[in-house]
Amino acid sequence: METVEKKRNNLKEYYGKILQGSRDIKTGACCNTEPLPSHVRDIIGSIADEIIVKFYGCGSPIPPEIYGCTVLDLGCGTGRDVYIASKLVGPNGHVVGVDMTDEQIMVGEKYIRQQMQEFGYSRSNVEFKKGFIEDLQSIGIDDNSVDVVISNCVINLSPDKKAVFSEIFRVLKPGGELYFSDVFTGRRVPERFRDDPVLHGECLAGALYIEDFRRMLRETGCLDYRVVSSRAISLDNPGIEKKIGMVNFFSMTIRAFKLQGLEDICEDYGQAAIYLGSIAGHPHTFRLDDHHRFITGKPMLICGNTSAMLQETRFAKHFEITGDRQIHYGPFECAPATVKTESAGNYSGGACC
Repeated sequence: METVEKKRNNLKEYYGKILQGSRDIKTGACCNTEPLPSHVRDIIGSIADEIIVKFYGCGSPIPPEIYGCTVLDLGCGTGRDVYIASKLVGPNGHVVGVDMTDEQIMVGEKYIRQQMQEFGYSRSNVEFKKGFIEDLQSIGIDDNSVDVVISNCVINLSPDKKAVFSEIFRVLKPGGELYFSDVFTGRRVPERFRDDPVLHGECLAGALYIEDFRRMLRETGCLDYRVVSSRAISLDNPGIEKKIGMVNFFSMTIRAFKLQGLEDICEDYGQAAIYLGSIAGHPHTFRLDDHHRFITGKPMLICGNTSAMLQETRFAKHFEITGDRQIHYGPFECAPATVKTESAGNYSGGACC
């Protein structure tokens, strides 16, 4: 087995020297084929070309309602998502990008002044830090200091994912959110592929089995997470398909909140939520996850966990919640977190489905 240091050096080599642009990616795992929201496309149009060309990711993990927030981007690469978030948090927000690869960080830092001028900011609201996402404390990310943690197809590359999730929930403020896109699997990746530098660099060898991910979150105290979107990944490479094609890979965008009192199944307290239509860019509907689509003004029955996600986070001012947790009516009519369907691609995730 390769050492952690060897794996990190391989990744630095792969993303810093071997890949010179998205055209060099060998599979569809690190490519985002989903249409981006229009406001995100508009921001990308104002970001320097070099940042875009040398950026790799499998999604667009930028949640709504982040104006004024402190956002942390894990494995930020050249900083595409850092700069998207920079525009969305506004001049009084703050965005920190963390990456371990010199060549990637240098690209992001090179354009700070240009991007601030493009956004009309008198001072920078972004900073890049070189470091490991498994040890955010060593680069000065304090406990309970971050509103939103984002990451785009990077956690799969980590040699110690438990440490990553532990650090995430350490730095998040109470009610803060982890919102990230990554590669997941419907089975554990065979150990023999772990040391393959190409399979690792292509986000395949280190992809997380969805149930192991659930267990890792549980160890941090997070008993419920939600899948926002999921799509099957096409490898699009006959050699790699022949080698590792027995594993089914999925690109998933997931959200989880740092909340006390979440339960491991959905419980019914007779609560309902009404969306006020006040989140910017979402005047008619708001999608919490792949099975909670709130229509403006329409009451929707919710479980206790969903109530907490709406009442005890930055979304609170955008919802009216009726009922409390004084009276319990039994399980909410949905499956527990331990239940999944035939594959990770159909797995609805978390406690409520």
